Amino acid sequence: MIAVFMETRDGKIKKSSLEALSEAKRRAGDMGIEAAAILVGGAVAALAPGAFALGAARVYALEGPAVADYSSQAYALALAGFVAEAKPAALFFAATAMGKDLAPRVAARLGAALASDCVKIAVKDGRLEFTRPIYAGKAFLSFTLKSSPNLATLRPNVFPLGEAGPGAGEVIRTDVVVPDGAVRGRVAEVLKEESADIDVTEADVVVSGGRGLKGPENFALLRDLAGVFPRAAVGASRSAVDSGWIGHQHQVGQTGKTVSPNLYVAVGISGAIQHLAGMSSSKVIVAVNKDPEAPIFKVADYGIIGDLFEVVPKLTEEIKKILAD
Repeated sequence: MIAVFMETRDGKIKKSSLEALSEAKRRAGDMGIEAAAILVGGAVAALAPGAFALGAARVYALEGPAVADYSSQAYALALAGFVAEAKPAALFFAATAMGKDLAPRVAARLGAALASDCVKIAVKDGRLEFTRPIYAGKAFLSFTLKSSPNLATLRPNVFPLGEAGPGAGEVIRTDVVVPDGAVRGRVAEVLKEESADIDVTEADVVVSGGRGLKGPENFALLRDLAGVFPRAAVGASRSAVDSGWIGHQHQVGQTGKTVSPNLYVAVGISGAIQHLAGMSSSKVIVAVNKDPEAPIFKVADYGIIGDLFEVVPKLTEEIKKILAD
C-alpha cells in the first residue's frame, strides 16, 4: 500500500494532496498494490468521497480533539502510529508548508529517510525511484530509499490529477489519543489574510513582482493582471518581501516557496539565482523588465523589455479582450 497524507483546509482536501494521491495511485498500480488516503482532524471522515474519487482504495480517518487543529507534534504522533499498524510501503505528502513541516518529523519518529520536493517518481525493479532537483534546480538527482516505508514530499502542480470517478471504498476510523506532555504547544487562533488569493504553490498562474515595482501600492497592478486568470495568485521576490511591500506567504524562491504553475509572470524581477530556484520549473515563464541584461531573461520563454508601469496595464487589457472572445 502507498498511503498519502491528505491536507485539508476550510473543510476541503487541498488540490496538492489530490495530485499526490493521483501519483500514488499510478505508482501503486505499477507495483501491484493499492493506494490509500489518510485524513487527520477532529471529524474528517466526511471528506472520504473526495479521496475515493481519485483512486484511494481505503481511507484512514485519524480523528479526535487532539488533532482538531494542526499540530506538527500531534499529527506526527498520529501518523507514526498509523505506520506502525498499517505498515504501508510508502507514505507521500504534498510539499506544501504543512507537508514540509510534518514529513521530516514523521521521518524522524520512524527513523526513516525522506525524499523531499520530488518532481518525478518511477518504479524500477519493484522499487520506487525518486527524482528531485539539486543545486538550485540546475541538476536532477534520481535515487531509491533503503528505509521502509519510503517517505516523500511531492512538489505541487507537477503531478497531474487523475481522472475523477464515482469511487467508493472502506473508511477506517481511528481515535487519536495523544499522551499528556507530548504536545508542547497548541493553536490559539488562526489569522487569515484578507485577500482571497489561493496559495502560490497551488495556483495555475502566478504573477510575481520584485524591487522594480518601487513600492507596495504598485502590487495592485499585479493583482489586476492575476485577476484576469482563473486560479491565479500574486507572488513576490525576497527583496519585495524584505521591504515590507507584501507578506512572506507570497515569497517565491529558495528561502520562500517553490512553485510550478502553468504560467509564471515575473514583473520587475532581476532573476537572482535564489529566486530562479523557486520558479524555474514553471511550464511557461514570461518576464517583464526594462533591463535587457537581466538574468531573468535567460530562463524566460518570452521576454518583454520595457517599463512595467506601461506594459502591465496594457497586457492586462489585451488578455481581458482575448479571454472575452
